Amino acid sequence: MKVLLLKDVYKLGRAGDIKKVADGYGRNFLLPQKLAVLATAGALKQVDKIRSQAEVRRTEQNSELKGLADQINGITVVFSAKAGETGKLYGSITTQDVATAIQEKTRFEVKKQQIDMQPIRNLGEFTAHVRLTMDLVPEVKIIVHREGEAIDDGTSATAEAPQTQAEAPAPEAETAEA
Repeated sequence: MKVLLLKDVYKLGRAGDIKKVADGYGRNFLLPQKLAVLATAGALKQVDKIRSQAEVRRTEQNSELKGLADQINGITVVFSAKAGETGKLYGSITTQDVATAIQEKTRFEVKKQQIDMQPIRNLGEFTAHVRLTMDLVPEVKIIVHREGEAIDDGTSATAEAPQTQAEAPAPEAETAEA
């Protein structure tokens, strides 16, 4: 099925583009949501008009959300979680957890659907992207450390665990010598 996009659709295209999509995707999602229309001869005559309107709408949205993108970009979100000895979490850090943490820091509502990342199942540092618009995609740094351990200067818990084990035998050797 060929459709003419009326609005920007994530991972498909921008408004005014003509795309070939699966029948079910077009019939059940794009058409009912008013994101696209069938690519008929009459609709194709309106491509330039749709593209110009979409460009105006896109620039308005980008200018409105530019300040928010600057505010979100570079945020560090820290989670403490229970983990096994290998660093694997008992559970996972999901997009909902990250959205809630960003919302607490910025006071702006971020939906879990706007966050691009896989569920985090290990200790360490990760990055996630927040899709505000197709052009504004700020990055968020996520640090997951073991529950009960403190993190210093943004280092991850996986880097700290070997240090604490290596430092533990040294004081014992000093006490044996004294």
